[in-house]
Amino acid sequence: MKITGLGHAGMFIETRGGSILCDPVIGPSFFGSWFPFPDNRALDWERFGKADFLYISHRHRDHFDLALLERFVPKDIAVLLPEYPTDDLEQDLVAAGYTNLVRTEAGVPLQFGELKLMVTPLRAPSDGPIGDSSLSLDDGTASILNQNDSHPLDLEKLFDFGKPDAYFTQVSGAIWWPMVYDLPQDAKQNFAQLKRDAQNKRAMYYIDKVDAEHVFPMAGPPMFLREELFRYNGTGLENDSIFTDQREFLAHMREQRPDQKGYLFLPGTEVDVQGSDVEVTQTLYTDAEIERVFGDKWNYLAEQRDSRQDEIRAEVATRAEVIPPAEMLAALKEWWEPLLRRARTIRNGVGGVVRFRIGELDMVVDFPKAKLREYAGEECIYWYTIPADLVSTNIRVHEIDWSNSIFLSMQFEVGRSGKFNEFLTTFLKCLSRDRIEYVENWYAEQSDQTEDAEIDGWTVQRRCPHLRADLTKTGKIENGVLTCSLHDWKWDLETGRCLTTTGHPIRSTPIRTTASGERAAEREAAEREAAEVSAG
Repeated sequence: MKITGLGHAGMFIETRGGSILCDPVIGPSFFGSWFPFPDNRALDWERFGKADFLYISHRHRDHFDLALLERFVPKDIAVLLPEYPTDDLEQDLVAAGYTNLVRTEAGVPLQFGELKLMVTPLRAPSDGPIGDSSLSLDDGTASILNQNDSHPLDLEKLFDFGKPDAYFTQVSGAIWWPMVYDLPQDAKQNFAQLKRDAQNKRAMYYIDKVDAEHVFPMAGPPMFLREELFRYNGTGLENDSIFTDQREFLAHMREQRPDQKGYLFLPGTEVDVQGSDVEVTQTLYTDAEIERVFGDKWNYLAEQRDSRQDEIRAEVATRAEVIPPAEMLAALKEWWEPLLRRARTIRNGVGGVVRFRIGELDMVVDFPKAKLREYAGEECIYWYTIPADLVSTNIRVHEIDWSNSIFLSMQFEVGRSGKFNEFLTTFLKCLSRDRIEYVENWYAEQSDQTEDAEIDGWTVQRRCPHLRADLTKTGKIENGVLTCSLHDWKWDLETGRCLTTTGHPIRSTPIRTTASGERAAEREAAEREAAEVSAG
């Protein structure tokens, strides 16, 4: 099996049962903000476009480049379609002319000659654009796992496919926190470091669990070549950004797991896998060029910025004309208010008023009342400032996921009066009836968390309130604080309060043993139950 790096999360996989083109992107993505790092334009895209299969892991535009597909990938290619709860990705592909869809089943292997493959989707509200997926492959000569950006909870099902010889996984996140937030500079620097640490911890969690002999960090970081965003490349000109590069993560991995074999996976990297034997060759960049990309990064980025402004200007030219304020408010009311009325759990979870300053329009979304109106000086829990041409463009194309457009563009500003509110972010990526109904049902299903487990002297609910990870496997308790390693969410076990975001409390009780060996926690629970029965 041969895997060729295409940049970012893209790869071209040649197997005994056919070739697969995965997540090819040239960009720029997200309103002209993201470019693959390092530059991947010089690859032989004509050759890669002639693959037997196309696999788009999820709908984020740094994985799903419609312009590249239109230019290089024939319409009759067989498309491996993840089994997602809503059909947004499918409809995008069909609209682009791709109708030869291979409908995969979640976690069920498919056989194509000597090639066995499996697509494992994730379907929680916070999984990418409500959906992310990984690809497992085995052709008899080698087995690989392209985990991509996905953060699977049920690793046992993934491992049923077989242990991979080579493992490809995201190590640099895709998020706008804390760069766009209204925060003091020292706070931004502190939060950026915490975020980088959390990303490294999560990546190492999966590397440890998968335990593949050969590891290839990928899926980031981006290049920011717009003048106003240039300072946020990598860890930032002022150490206030979150984007760890491939070489930095490999150094971290060597510290944490010195015997692990890790490799730079760049545009043009060819990985030949024969069982446990791996040979890696760099075909697009020489060793000297690679050293310059990483060792003289800011000068390399400056050259990229100066040479690619035409691409940024071309993107700006495609944006919609700015809609007048009254018309914009009317359009958003017509679009969003019916969704808000259906989004009872989300409205309660947000629980307040959110302000949007969009060009000359100053409006609020009143989540408790499910209404949009002009801002009248009321207290708000969040406040956004967004360029009017971005919102006008999203209205024109009816973009149902603003995280997959405006937010990841980082061309906006935001502040908040309290902690992160996951329900607000979820609403702004669920601007369709299908998505709202799916997410409301998903939240309802998560409310049943009756099973408990014992972890480090505490009885806690077994499933994480965030995405229902098994806390006996992902949880760690220090000084009365429970941390779930998948997304670094934290809870104060004494109160059950989530320290990471609004809502999402956890059920927890300390285990105390009496002299007779009876656990006080069990006795206290029985006493509470008896009191409730008596009160009833």
